[in-house]
Amino acid sequence: MGKHHSDRFVTLVDDAKTRIDEIAPDEVKQKKDSGEDFVLLDVREQDEWEAAHIAGAEYLGRGIIERDIEEEYPDTEEELVLYCGGGYRSALAADNLQKMGYHNVKSLAGGFRSWVEAGFPIEE
Repeated sequence: MGKHHSDRFVTLVDDAKTRIDEIAPDEVKQKKDSGEDFVLLDVREQDEWEAAHIAGAEYLGRGIIERDIEEEYPDTEEELVLYCGGGYRSALAADNLQKMGYHNVKSLAGGFRSWVEAGFPIEE
């Protein structure tokens, strides 16, 4: 069951989505399976990450990503695919990273939920 989002939050996310690229779960799975070089970043809360996450993902929570991204991932050309629970928080994070000079950032459309619904591998 998805969380209900306020109209203002959805407006904020929709605005961010006009400036970012989203990527479908099957495209991410294909990139992983083919061994493409990219970073899959879970930006959810720590407890969400610990409960389950996409196999092979790395963690950098939404609350600290803007603060820590340059130290953890200094290459602004490196491909980063961000995901959250439903694609909202990751869209906001992707928008901010682009404003910080990251040029190859995408948000997983539908987030972790869409990945799980597609039956793709997770780690618990």
